[in-house]
Amino acid sequence: MATAAAAAPSPSPSPPLPPPPPPCCSPPSQCVKLLRAPPPPANFTRSSPPQHRSRRHRSRAICCAGSSPQFGAGDLKFALHDALDSLGVDTTHAREARKKYCSQIGNFSDIERETSISINRGVDLGKTALYIAAEDDSLVSHSSVPLPVEAFIQRLDDLSMGYCSHYNSRFKSSPQTFLDSLDKYLYVRKGFRRSSAKGLLDFRSLYLHSVLTHRSGSAAMLSLIYSESLKMLRLWGLLNFDVEIFFPRDLEGLPRGYDKQKSKESDQPHILTSQALLVQILRDLKGAFWPFQHNRNESLFLRAAQAANCSDRSNAGEESGFQLASTKAAQYRLDRGVWTTVRLGDMRRALAGA
Repeated sequence: MATAAAAAPSPSPSPPLPPPPPPCCSPPSQCVKLLRAPPPPANFTRSSPPQHRSRRHRSRAICCAGSSPQFGAGDLKFALHDALDSLGVDTTHAREARKKYCSQIGNFSDIERETSISINRGVDLGKTALYIAAEDDSLVSHSSVPLPVEAFIQRLDDLSMGYCSHYNSRFKSSPQTFLDSLDKYLYVRKGFRRSSAKGLLDFRSLYLHSVLTHRSGSAAMLSLIYSESLKMLRLWGLLNFDVEIFFPRDLEGLPRGYDKQKSKESDQPHILTSQALLVQILRDLKGAFWPFQHNRNESLFLRAAQAANCSDRSNAGEESGFQLASTKAAQYRLDRGVWTTVRLGDMRRALAGA
């Protein structure tokens, strides 16, 4: 999925928009002018958590391309989808998922991009991650039915509802007791666990809908689920202190909440912003599906460049026959228009992650 950037200044006499932040990954295929999220309606009450109040408040976005001040969703241009359409692949559901993804990230303001994922904002990170999954699912399955995003959003909401029903006595306890009970609920009662380094080859750990189903996910996915639970508890008025999420930088740690008032300077590298979370999700997918899987210490570009020469020039003396054969096989498949293989990546999803 391409990351949206802020819109270029309009030629009209209106004051110019601030420059966009530096790109976090590949160049965007469209740009979005951002509007702030409206405040909740006057009749919104922070009481018990009925389901019909879940995820109701959304920001709006006005999209623009080039010097055009405004255009519709149908004007978005996606090179990957156009290429697949030219090959006879139906990308209807994939395009729709990408448009909805762009609509979500269009709600980002410059401040919200750098805001911690533990704070409720106009961008629904849960839906955004599910639109990423919906696009990839359509690209791979060619199903006539799109991924049921709303059903998995309901699963996210049900997680928070389940915590409320089992741990309502913890709401008036100390912050540490409250967070300990949330950890126990997610990682013990519900059984969410961190996928191993080798487990990243199990691509289900990289998609939110699969993690909600199989309870095994990457650090980014577990952090997202933790933050969505906090968001709903905050919307229902059950969280009365500031929480931060500790994002593990090792291969085994679990995301956990802590009282922000007790945070230390050493906690700063473990705070994940909203933009950084989406970048991490896309980077994980792009790396996982890149067809040239040997020598993971090299960048994706160098892996492709080495494959073009059918050799790893930087390590020619130690190059194994398996690596050379894998490189030649990947090149051969792509030359013949074969996008995917069981063991060596999937170029469609790698490009979608770009």
